Amino acid sequence: MKSKNSRLDAIKIIISSKEVGSQEELLQELAKEGFRLTQATLSRDLKQLKVAKAASMNGNYVYVLPNNTMYKRMTEQHSASEMLMHNGFISIEFSANLAVIKTRPGYASSLAYDIDNRNFDEILGTIAGDDTIMLVIREGCTRAGVKNALSLIIPNIQ
Repeated sequence: MKSKNSRLDAIKIIISSKEVGSQEELLQELAKEGFRLTQATLSRDLKQLKVAKAASMNGNYVYVLPNNTMYKRMTEQHSASEMLMHNGFISIEFSANLAVIKTRPGYASSLAYDIDNRNFDEILGTIAGDDTIMLVIREGCTRAGVKNALSLIIPNIQ
């Protein structure tokens, strides 16, 4: 079963990448991505995300995200699953028992959440901002061990 956060992310990605004019269309798009939910749940999700309807360039009314969101309408077509695979990782640097991960803006919090929920033996915890994560590494763990553990959720960590 997919989590609510991944469902909300998928909704944002679908709305930002396609012109969706009804909840029925959105439910169909979500089903293609493996999400099964009721119209009532979708309605609550749209309210939580503050999604509105606005006229598109061709005059149809479509769902739009609030202006302050990082999800802007894209021209290239990608599935939500493809986009969710990109975790925004840029780099990692170590200093003693700390590591700093740099991400694209807006990605740090969700990546830190994933790291914390994996309960890696090598990592005591994280603190995240908008584009930076600080990891506290357990004493005695190697940098290679930390990178190896993180590679489970950051395949491009190298």
